[in-house]
Amino acid sequence: MTKPNITIKNPPKWTRLIARFTNPRGLNSPQKLKQAVQGKIVLITGASFGIGEETAKHLAKQGAIVLLVARSFDKLQAVATKIIEQGGVAYTYSCDLSQPESAKKLASDILEQHGHVDILLNNAGKSIRRSIAMSLERFQDFERTMAINYLGPVQLILALLPSMRARKKGHIINISTWGVKMPAGGRWSAYQASKGAFDTWFKSVSVEIKQDGISTTSIYPAIVYTRMSAPTPWMHLLPGMTTDDAAHVIERAIVEKPYDISPPWLWSAQVSAVLMPTPVRKYMELVFKLTKDSDASIQSAKTSIKQR
Repeated sequence: MTKPNITIKNPPKWTRLIARFTNPRGLNSPQKLKQAVQGKIVLITGASFGIGEETAKHLAKQGAIVLLVARSFDKLQAVATKIIEQGGVAYTYSCDLSQPESAKKLASDILEQHGHVDILLNNAGKSIRRSIAMSLERFQDFERTMAINYLGPVQLILALLPSMRARKKGHIINISTWGVKMPAGGRWSAYQASKGAFDTWFKSVSVEIKQDGISTTSIYPAIVYTRMSAPTPWMHLLPGMTTDDAAHVIERAIVEKPYDISPPWLWSAQVSAVLMPTPVRKYMELVFKLTKDSDASIQSAKTSIKQR
């Protein structure tokens, strides 16, 4: 099924000024990035659009060999062609990561063709913002988000780890969400549960594989202006990051290899949630009451009921 075109609106100018102080710091040093990635094999999932596409272009420009993964073959080819025209090296792999067996085969194919992976950017994901009242006939929403946000990435990493452990090197970067560090909000049950599951798994595994010389970085962005957030228009009125901003944050992760990259305000929000759980809970309930499901969510729910 062909997805409809999604328009990503530019945020108001005033939000860009605030965003400089509310979003994670990025790297703005092409020379440092070049030293870190030149000749390295970088596997990027979700590379056909948004953060993945922009990051692939940044890294290829500095000499990385980028392996582009997504379901959309035509769009992947378009991204790869643009990279190659600009003097970069890119390979494409069409794969549905929501199917663990496909993720396993992907890893096998890549290792056979390239020998190893230096950096894995786990960026592919599925976001759903839908109230439970609108989800009663849509169990598939929970299955799909868990498959793409948790099970697929787990299988991909499991298949790549033996090679990284044997080489005693490697870096795995996960694009998470700030929501997994905060109390669960209304309408995000499917998304937060799936992202939270992988975040917990990844943190546990990182303790073990650090002993094998493998670095891990979890990035917790707030709002990024992409196709994923576009169906919720009010998000694009808040201070957030463009895909270019997000790519610079990933560059910092590659160069500095921190364990965690979060918005500067997130720690205070976490402390408030622990010290004042009741007010925070009341605030979450108020936000739910004052907002509504997107038109797309409402239409999907109606369609599900009609198909019964």
